[in-house]
Amino acid sequence: METDVLVVGGGNAGMSAALSARDHGARVLVIECAPKFYRGGNSRLTRDFRCMHLEESEYMLGQYTEEEFMDDLKRVAGGEINQSLARLIVRKSAELPDWLASQGVRWQPTLSGTLHLGRTNIFQLGGGKALMNSYYQTAKKKGVEVWYNAKLEDIELDGAKFKAALVRKDNKMLTVNAKAIIIASGGFEANIEWHKRYWGEAAENFIIRGTPYNQGNVLEMLLNKGVAQVGEKDAFHAVAVDGRAPKYDGGIVTRLDSVPFGIVVNKNGVRFYDEGEDFWPKRYAIWGGLIARQPDQVAYSIIDSDALSRFLPSVWKPVTAPTIRELAIKLGLNPDAVEETVRKFNEACRPGNFNPAELDDCRTVGLTPPKSHWALKIEKAPFYAYPLRTGITFTYLGVKVNEQARIIFEDGTEAKNMFACGEITAGNVLRRGYLAGFGLTMGACLGRIAGGEAANVR
Repeated sequence: METDVLVVGGGNAGMSAALSARDHGARVLVIECAPKFYRGGNSRLTRDFRCMHLEESEYMLGQYTEEEFMDDLKRVAGGEINQSLARLIVRKSAELPDWLASQGVRWQPTLSGTLHLGRTNIFQLGGGKALMNSYYQTAKKKGVEVWYNAKLEDIELDGAKFKAALVRKDNKMLTVNAKAIIIASGGFEANIEWHKRYWGEAAENFIIRGTPYNQGNVLEMLLNKGVAQVGEKDAFHAVAVDGRAPKYDGGIVTRLDSVPFGIVVNKNGVRFYDEGEDFWPKRYAIWGGLIARQPDQVAYSIIDSDALSRFLPSVWKPVTAPTIRELAIKLGLNPDAVEETVRKFNEACRPGNFNPAELDDCRTVGLTPPKSHWALKIEKAPFYAYPLRTGITFTYLGVKVNEQARIIFEDGTEAKNMFACGEITAGNVLRRGYLAGFGLTMGACLGRIAGGEAANVR
């Protein structure tokens, strides 16, 4: 098999790259390790892109400037980012709504509520599944070839130049020759044994929110061939999911957004972090890691009746009881410990102007850890709780790229015809923390760049 551009991975980043390369005149082959029904990796479970914009539209409110976007990104990432690459992505994000619409993606009107995303994010109509269907339908019309059940087993290199790929398709080994290769195969989030290298047996308690097909085999192969790695080995984008969620592929509906409106305790019945530190879209992605460091990797979100209507509910019913003590017993927790935790929290709450749309002045005083915003007493029965576990979305360990999405080797050499985009490049911009919608944005922006660059390889 011969083609101009070989794209490894058929999610948002890979399809952005494929369509971009095709629009630049290249013959393109996409290999997707999943079967057709599960094509798209984690992207099929998504719902929105974070985009810079200077004018209000039907789909986004107000303005979201380059500098505000960058400030948000630096705040959640702790400043440890490739700022030139990050800024390029932020600037390119302004082009995404129109470019994606030209690829068949449709948008829905702005949303309101406690997620605070109407000004910063644009939501695809029909969610991630519709997004991926639009990509693939457009790719078919444009003549992009797609192989399903196709796994990259190895690549042949001549120094820093890609020569050919060995692909297992439907249990047959095939050689694909291409002028350029784009790696968009994700990280290793679904590989529990790899997580055990850093987390030990605790990794057995992790829930994988996304596709079970992201095993990290391509990432490991590239690192073994001398590609420079970037990002923390044991770090991941992980949120608090309902503890009753399936082990794999539960998606966004398993996430719980109740945390800012109550307290979270571990199995010992004590709080361990500030539930109201910042707006939820800027903090929800740290809670998976926090829970991963608690005993048995489990926690519990506790709220009262007033809070129940303030967030999108779980697909599972909450545990409920007429008293905090009975609630703790139902959860299998020490009732004395939970009652004491709630008592101290209620005593520490100071009255203010409660407003979920702002960083309000409802806070605790003299409590460790504090609750900085939205601190209301838990006192109106009945009381509710959700079990929480670590739900991993993607890993931050990846391959180093430059502003042309070109892969960099350990000795600093730039690959001549090898590019990468998507979650496998996350560590270039994210070392920890996350901004809602930024994963899709990063994937599509770098994918478009990679596709254009790869198509121009001679």
